[in-house]
Amino acid sequence: MTEHTTPTTAADRGADFLRRHVGAGPDDVAVMLDALGLPDLDALADAAVPAGIRQQRPLDLPPARSESEVLADLRALAARNTVRVQMIGQGYHETITPPVIERNVLQSPAWYTAYTPYQPEISQGRLEALLNFQTMVEDLTGLPVANASLLDEATAVAEAVLLMRRANRAHADGAVVLDADLLPQSVAVVRGRAAAMGIDVVVSDLSAGLPDGDLAGVVLQQPGASGRVWDVSAVVAEAKGRGAMVTVAADLLALTLITPPGEQGADIAVGSSQRFGVPLFFGGPHAAYMAVRSGLERNLPGRLVGVSRDSAGEPAYRLALQTREQHIRRERATSNICTAQALLAVAASMYAVYHGPEGLRAIARHAHDAARTLAETLRAHGVELVHDSYFDTLTVHVPGRGPAVVAAAETAGVNLRAVGPDHVGVSCAETTTEEHLVAVAAAVGVDDAAAAVPAARARLDGGVAFDPALTRTSAFLTHPTFHRHRSETQMLRYLRRLADKDLALDRTMIPLGSCTMKLNATAQMEAMTWPAFAAVHPFAPDAQTEGWRALIADLEERLAVITGYDRVSVQPNAGSQGELAGLLAIRGYHRARGQGARDVCLIPASAHGTNAASAVLAGMKVVVVATAADGTIDHADLGAKIEAHAQDLAAIMITYPSTHGVYDGDVREVCDAVHAAGGQVYIDGANLNALVGLAQPGAFGGDVSHLNLHKTFAIPHGGGGPGVGPVAVREHLVPFLPGDPTDEAAGGGAPVSASRFGSAGVLPISWAYIALLGGEGLTTATKGALLTANYVARRLDASFPVLYTGAGGLVAHECILDLRELTARTGVTAEDVAKRLIDYGFHAPTLAFPVPGTLMVEPTESEDRGELDRFVDAMVAIRAEIDQVAAGEVPVARSPLRLAPHTAADLVGEWDRPYGRERAVFPLPALRHDKYFSPVGRIDGAHGDRNLVCSCPPLTSYS
Repeated sequence: MTEHTTPTTAADRGADFLRRHVGAGPDDVAVMLDALGLPDLDALADAAVPAGIRQQRPLDLPPARSESEVLADLRALAARNTVRVQMIGQGYHETITPPVIERNVLQSPAWYTAYTPYQPEISQGRLEALLNFQTMVEDLTGLPVANASLLDEATAVAEAVLLMRRANRAHADGAVVLDADLLPQSVAVVRGRAAAMGIDVVVSDLSAGLPDGDLAGVVLQQPGASGRVWDVSAVVAEAKGRGAMVTVAADLLALTLITPPGEQGADIAVGSSQRFGVPLFFGGPHAAYMAVRSGLERNLPGRLVGVSRDSAGEPAYRLALQTREQHIRRERATSNICTAQALLAVAASMYAVYHGPEGLRAIARHAHDAARTLAETLRAHGVELVHDSYFDTLTVHVPGRGPAVVAAAETAGVNLRAVGPDHVGVSCAETTTEEHLVAVAAAVGVDDAAAAVPAARARLDGGVAFDPALTRTSAFLTHPTFHRHRSETQMLRYLRRLADKDLALDRTMIPLGSCTMKLNATAQMEAMTWPAFAAVHPFAPDAQTEGWRALIADLEERLAVITGYDRVSVQPNAGSQGELAGLLAIRGYHRARGQGARDVCLIPASAHGTNAASAVLAGMKVVVVATAADGTIDHADLGAKIEAHAQDLAAIMITYPSTHGVYDGDVREVCDAVHAAGGQVYIDGANLNALVGLAQPGAFGGDVSHLNLHKTFAIPHGGGGPGVGPVAVREHLVPFLPGDPTDEAAGGGAPVSASRFGSAGVLPISWAYIALLGGEGLTTATKGALLTANYVARRLDASFPVLYTGAGGLVAHECILDLRELTARTGVTAEDVAKRLIDYGFHAPTLAFPVPGTLMVEPTESEDRGELDRFVDAMVAIRAEIDQVAAGEVPVARSPLRLAPHTAADLVGEWDRPYGRERAVFPLPALRHDKYFSPVGRIDGAHGDRNLVCSCPPLTSYS
C-alpha cells in the first residue's frame, strides 16, 4: 500500500506485485482509515487482533520477487522434471487437451474465478456445463443420476462404500468386499476411511466368487488395475442375491466400447474423468464422478445440478437438493464433501462436447488397437500376457526381468509400471503412437521391433480383445449439445455464450464471507499448464520429478513458517479432506498413546458444517458447544462439556477468527482448557487470511490446522473446485500425517487422496503467490483484508447493522449484516437482497450462513475503494427500497426486491409492476454504462426439488 511507481531495483520489482495485488492505493487507504478513526494499518491490526496472540517477529520467508523473477524460478524448477511418454496407467493417462478448451476454460478467468453456483441465476453458464458433465457420466455408465463431480477416483470409491452402507440398511453392518484388481490407491484410501469408522473391509479376487458372510457392498473395477476386462454380471447378480449393493469403478473411455455398469446391474458407478482432456498434473486436480440407480439420488455425496423453472416459467438450472449440504446437516451429513472439481468437470464435459460420441469412440478405439498391436507383437515373439481380455492395459510376464524392462523403456523415453520382479504393466492412450509401441516392444526384448510392430498392426481385424458379448450396443451422448459444436468457431462461441451468462471475479467483486474471492494473478496461473509440470505422471520415478518435489517441499516449508507449525502435508485435495486428515492424525496420536477411547470432538455451534461431518468420518462423536450472545464460545457450556468428557475428550475444532468474523480474545483460554483435559486443538484454517503475518495458530494453541490454498493463498475457486486443503501439525502429530497411498511401507497415517501430493497441479499457483509477496507483502495483504472489511462494515452499519464485532467495534476480514429485524418488520428477506444485488451487477454475499437471516460480506484485500463504494452504494440503495416497503409505498410481493432479478426479456413484455422499467434495471446511474442482465428470473427451488431432473433437458423444453 505504497505509491504506484515504476519499479527499478529487484526489491521494487518485488513490491510491485503487492501494489497490484492490493486494490487500495495510498490515497484510498488514508480515506478508509479516516472512516475508521485510525492513523495507519498497524494501528488497525493492533486494535483488531488480540495482543495475546500476536506474533512477535516478522515471517521468516525469502523476500518478495517480481513476476518475471518468479516465472524464471518456476521455469528452473520445471526444468528439473523429466517428461517421458507416460504408459504407467493406474487411473492416470496421457490425453490431449483441445487448445480451444485449454485457452478458453482452464486458462480463462471467466471460468476459473467463478464461485460455486449457490446463486443459480448468475451461474447458468457453469451450471449448464456441469449438467453436460452429469449427462455425459449418466450416458456412459448407463445409470440415471450422476453428481457434478467428486475429488478423485480413490475418494469416490470411499464415498461409494459409505453410500452403500447408508442405503443398505438391512446389511449395514456387513463387510464391504473390494476386488483385488481394484486400483491400489483406491484400496488404500478405503481402508483408511473404513478403519476410522469401524467398517469391515475384505480384499478378494472376485473372479473366484464372493467370500462368505454378510455383505453390505461389493466394489469391482472395470477394466481392472491389471487391465483385465471381464463379465462382472454374474458377480453382480450373486452379490445382489445376497442382499449386497454393488459399485463398479469404471473407465469412462472404455465404456464407449464396453457394456456399461448400469446395464450389468450395478447400483453405483464411480471413476475419474481425467482422460477426457485433463492433463496428468502430477496427480490432480481431476474430476471424479459418481452415478447411481434410481432411488439413490438423495443419498448422493457432493453436488447435483438439476432443472427447475424461473419466475417466468422458463427452464433454469440450479443445484438440486441443497438441504443435503454439510453446512446445514452437520454431523448428520451424508459426506464431508463441500467443494469438488468443478473447473475440471467443465473441461472434461467440454471434451465430450467437442468430440461427440463418434469422436470418443474413435479415441477409445485408437487406445484399444494400440494395446492389441502391442499384444500381438509380444505374443508373436513368445512373450506371455497375464490376461488375454483387455481394453488399453496389458500386464506382461517377464520372469525376473521386470526392473530391467522398466529401466530399458525409461532409457527409450517411456515410463512403464513396475509390477514386482516378474511383470510390467503397459497402458495405451489417446496419445500412443507406433514409435511408443516400438520402444516398449524393444524394451521387453522383441527383435527388430521397428518391423514387428507395424506387421502386427497390419494383422489386426476390426474386432475387440475382450468377449464380444461385452461390446457396448446402447447409444450415448445423444443430446444435441454433444453433436452441434464440431468446428472450433462453434466451440469457441459456445464457451463464450456460457461464460457471458455468469458473474465471475473478472467482472465484479464477489463479496462472499468465508470464501475469500481475491485476485488470482495471471502470473500465478501461467505455469499450471506448462508440459514440464502438467505432463508428469504421479507415479513417475522420483528421479524424473525433482522439480515437482522441490517446489512442494519448499511450499510445505513456507506454509509451516506462516502457520507456526512444524510440518505440512499438501496431500488433502480439498478443505474437507484436510479436516479429515487432521482429525485422523489426532485419533492416531491418541491410539498410539494407549488412549484410543478418546473419541469425543467438541464443536462450537457456529462452526463450519464440514467440521462436524469430518469428525463423524474420523470416527468421532460430535458434542456441540453453545455460542454466547456476543458470538464467542460459551465458556460455561465449554467447561461443562469438558468436565463431562474428561476421559473421552479427543479434540475441539474451532475456527479462528471465528465463523462470525471476529477475533475472539479468549482463544488461548479455550486451547489451554482442552489441553488440560488431555484433548487436542484443531484450528480450522478457513479464515487464515486474517492471520497471515499477524498471528500463527501453531503458536497460540493449535495442534493441527487445515489451510485452504483456494482461499488464503489464491488458488481460484473454479466454480466449485479445485481446492487444496493442506494439513499442518505440531511435531507430535507428524507421524500421523497422510501416508503415500501407493507405498504402505513409507509409513504415516491413512492416505486421504489418490496420489501422494493430491492436487499437485495447482500448487505452483500458491507457491508463486507466496514468492511474489514475501513475508512483508503477505502481512500487508492481511492488513488490507482487515481494512476493506472494516471499511464496508462501518459504512453499512447504519443501513444493515453488523451482528458481531470484537475489540473497538472492529471485525476481522468479514462482517455479518443482520437483516432479521428488517425482515420481521417488512417481510423483505436476506434472499431478496441477494437477488436484487444481481440487478446492481454484484454477486451476493454469503446467504444465511453462519446465521440465518443474515448476509456475510468479505471484500478481500484485492478490491479498490471505488469497487467497495460501488457495493456500498448498491446496498444503501437497496435499503432505501426496503424502507419504501416499510412505509407501505409498495407491497413486498410486488416490490423490485421480491421480483428481482430483472431479465432483458422482462423489459420487452407487458409491464404491470408498481415501479418503472428504469428503476428495475438501472437503479443507479453508473449501471447504464456497464449492465449485466441475469439470463433467467428468480428460480423456484422447491419446484426443482419436487421435480428432479439431472440431465440435459430435451430441446423442446426451451421452446
